[in-house]
Amino acid sequence: MNILRSVLFALVLVLITPPYALLALMTFPLPRMARYRIISGWSRLVVFFSRIILRIDWRVEGREHLPARPSVILAKHQSAWETMAFQLIFPPQVLVLKRELLWIPFFGWGLALMSPIAIDRSRGVAALRAMARRGRERLQQGFWVVVFPEGTRVAPGAVREYHPGGAWLACASGAPVVPVAHNAGLVWPRNAFLKRPGTVTVRIGPPIDAANRDPKTVNDLARTWIEEQQRALI
Repeated sequence: MNILRSVLFALVLVLITPPYALLALMTFPLPRMARYRIISGWSRLVVFFSRIILRIDWRVEGREHLPARPSVILAKHQSAWETMAFQLIFPPQVLVLKRELLWIPFFGWGLALMSPIAIDRSRGVAALRAMARRGRERLQQGFWVVVFPEGTRVAPGAVREYHPGGAWLACASGAPVVPVAHNAGLVWPRNAFLKRPGTVTVRIGPPIDAANRDPKTVNDLARTWIEEQQRALI
């Protein structure tokens, strides 16, 4: 049944993605926030079909911790699921991502119109400064900024180095950091065609005040909380 569900889900994505990409292109003249609200409908559809077809449900813990103002989310990255489900869970947001993702046909086109912060990792410190500059702009425009500090998807239970870019943005802008842990990789593994039914738990931690703190301290605080929760969730 998991194979049949995964095949059906893939077919649904093939059917809905190209026309939605064309719709996304038509939003080009609209303001950023209006574009976001329309294009994010694709993610809502994908999460809906993942629940109906794949039987992947989800629950959120700690929603009361969300600040009232735009913040920087530092989150674990295990699958494609959270990049879409976060758009249902959190206020309007932009992703910090590698620029190569914008070159993917259909998917990348829509993603480019959602005002992401696309970075060229090969530029090192220059990329970090560009991210901080554009991140401040997005926060001022009312968007939250989602950063996956490990830089790539990791398997459940695995840990990679936490890059300081998100913490640097928070310290530079004065925005609080919201740490987020989850176990989406248990049901939607990295790069796996076959998905499994189950319930994803998304756990939101108390905000970390970046004011008067250096990026390393903020990054370490977020890492400690996230990894403690990951061990419990996995």
